[in-house]
Amino acid sequence: MSSRKIGMWLYTNSGGDKIAKKIIKKLKDRDIETLDNINLRHAIARNSNIIYQGEKLNHLDLFFSYNAGEQTQYQMYLYQALNRLIPMINSYESFALTEDKFHTSLVLRNNGIKTADYKLCHRDDGHELKKIIKKWDKMVYKPTDGWGGVGLTKIENEETLNMLMPFLNQMDLRYFYVEKFIDYDNTDFRIDIVDGKFIGCYGRKASATDWRTNVTSGGSVFMREANDEIVDIAIKAANTCGVDIAGVDIIYDRKKEEYVVLEVNGIPAFATPEQEKMGLAFNDRKIDMIVDLIDRKTKKDK
Repeated sequence: MSSRKIGMWLYTNSGGDKIAKKIIKKLKDRDIETLDNINLRHAIARNSNIIYQGEKLNHLDLFFSYNAGEQTQYQMYLYQALNRLIPMINSYESFALTEDKFHTSLVLRNNGIKTADYKLCHRDDGHELKKIIKKWDKMVYKPTDGWGGVGLTKIENEETLNMLMPFLNQMDLRYFYVEKFIDYDNTDFRIDIVDGKFIGCYGRKASATDWRTNVTSGGSVFMREANDEIVDIAIKAANTCGVDIAGVDIIYDRKKEEYVVLEVNGIPAFATPEQEKMGLAFNDRKIDMIVDLIDRKTKKDK
């Protein structure tokens, strides 16, 4: 009988199912049993236990949550509760931080890491937004909790802002978060970090008709090497946010001539089978590092 048991919820699309099998096999070789496909949507909390298909999740040695697209408020709520009782990868606190663009930028800036200039203001403070657009020339409205480029809106001038305001007001937002638009070459670096170590790098390029590099917004992936400065920035950003696993998005500000962190992702995708054929060959190293991390965390906490 295995001395350690973990729970795992890893996305199954784009080759994720094969990744999960590799992780489970490598953990088994270390005498660590895995309960796979634990979707907290189907869990319930009863008295002192959080139960999934008869299994008391709070008795596990660790929970590895790695599924961005299917998180609901209920799952997040149980994720937070479970993390009060057992170790998580990533911890709920660090995951929640990286899910919020404003909080991430605030923490990064206060730790000496360059981000886009930003402003958070009350939803009724349209006057403040008009002051900002005059000062910045161009800015980007971002939902603080969006991902994949969804909801990002480039505001080019005051006329665009005036057109957008009624729409934003109808959405009943609590606040507006905007970033100064950075003059860059429409490409970024995605740096994968596990346990404070560099795993791999690739580039993403916006389509001819868009400025967003996100693949879900029409961007494309290409082979790209990272220099030491970029790797150092990414590791520092991941450590600052407290994430065990991170994908750090970095662009080069041509005006200020410096690298800027755009985002820290708590659930960066593995390379898809198509991307592996292109030459993105970091999956095996990432799997090995995650298995090492799980091994260490479950030993330490037992």
